Amino acid sequence: QVQLVESGGGLVQAGGSLSLSCAASGRTLSTYGLGWFRQAPGKEREFVASITRYSVRIYADAVKGRFTVSRDNAKSTVYLQMNSLKPEDTAVYYCAATTGWGRTPEDFGFWGQGTQVTVSS
Repeated sequence: QVQLVESGGGLVQAGGSLSLSCAASGRTLSTYGLGWFRQAPGKEREFVASITRYSVRIYADAVKGRFTVSRDNAKSTVYLQMNSLKPEDTAVYYCAATTGWGRTPEDFGFWGQGTQVTVSS
């Protein structure tokens, strides 16, 4: 089993940048696919980005070209660099891990507690 802890959220103006980190413990991170999801108030949790154990990256259309997901297996950490942020990016951001791969919440069995990202207009 793997435990995940996100950090790096906060308040930023539209057009700004934030970098999220997710530190894993409990198992070797290199064997897991990793993903980022977000959930805004009153909305369902939605896929943002994922990176497979082979470092293949997938992005939601809404963030493509603005967000970058990466991983450092030696540090057991996955990152989400967010640039050109928009007010509609405001949400709680969650990292997740899977022994397989996918882009729906049901594909991921391990979750962090989430970190708030707020983008002001």
